[in-house]
Amino acid sequence: MRALRVLALLIVGLLGGAQAHWADLAAAEIAVGESEVEVVLTFPTGLVGEMDTDRDGRLSAGEVERNREALTRFFERNITLESAGERGRLEVAPAQAARPLTNLSPNAKTHSTLRLTYRWGRPVEALRIEYGLFLPGVSTSSCVATILQGGEVQDVVFRPDHRVFRLGGGADAAPQTFQSFLKLGLEHILTGYDHLLFVLSLLMLGGGLAYLLKVVTAFTAAHSITLSLAALGLVSLPPRLVESGIALTIAYVAAENLFRKDLGALTRTRWALTFAFGLVHGLGFAGVLEEIGLPRQNLALSLLGFNLGVELGQLAVVLPAFLLLQALRRWPWEVGLRRTVSAGAVAAGLVWFVQRAFLGA
Repeated sequence: MRALRVLALLIVGLLGGAQAHWADLAAAEIAVGESEVEVVLTFPTGLVGEMDTDRDGRLSAGEVERNREALTRFFERNITLESAGERGRLEVAPAQAARPLTNLSPNAKTHSTLRLTYRWGRPVEALRIEYGLFLPGVSTSSCVATILQGGEVQDVVFRPDHRVFRLGGGADAAPQTFQSFLKLGLEHILTGYDHLLFVLSLLMLGGGLAYLLKVVTAFTAAHSITLSLAALGLVSLPPRLVESGIALTIAYVAAENLFRKDLGALTRTRWALTFAFGLVHGLGFAGVLEEIGLPRQNLALSLLGFNLGVELGQLAVVLPAFLLLQALRRWPWEVGLRRTVSAGAVAAGLVWFVQRAFLGA
């Protein structure tokens, strides 16, 4: 009975977390003109939920028009642009040709896209951007912004602990870009419950340090390849197919832990399967970068920072879990714990597959 309770809690917790995977993400394209700045912003509709009168999860053009004054006050409080210390006059409008966060599940209606235009009576200089549009109490909330000015491109990730960006950072721009995307990669893996469950399922087979090094190396190499190819625009698959495939990789690996009898042979060869499945997970990691639409100028640096953040987050989970499992080997219920976690992973993977492949969740 205790094992069943653990299994139920594992499934419920993971499924709840997976549903919120994209809920706290926003994206912005900020174009700096001579005396105005245009921001095309895709953000969680729940932040202005009372203005979504038809409750479809997105603000329509009509809803924007009817709530224009309230929306203007809302964004004036949460997104401030200053030129030489002077705040810009804000105008809110529906985005005509906006590119939403399409990596969201095809039927998910959680985000809205608006055009915010800030104007001044003189040329823009020493632009200061303060972004405070975050889900309350959610430390992983973030907005990935691409800033365009005079043919130059900069990328920045706003988060609750990094709200201000000053344009014209010069030599500081590259470190800011790298650090921003390193943190984004770290947060992405630590809140990517499906990716973490896959890695933990690999560990549930048992095996020593040699096994750990082989599967982690294979997974890292594989997802780095497809992450890079996808970010460069060389590989692209429908998000539903990728996310459904990730769910099946979890179920398959966990099922092997339960039903394969030749575990010794499996520990020697699983690195190959891990590499193949890692290619699929890399496309999942790349989803956030594809939606950002990273400009070529900063692509290599942003990609390096994001990938390093993913690896650091992965190690932060894998190493403690591996050491804990090694320490538990002397306990008689250790095998039962591994099998319980594997059973929970099979169930979670299959439920995710049905949700993603057939229900658009």
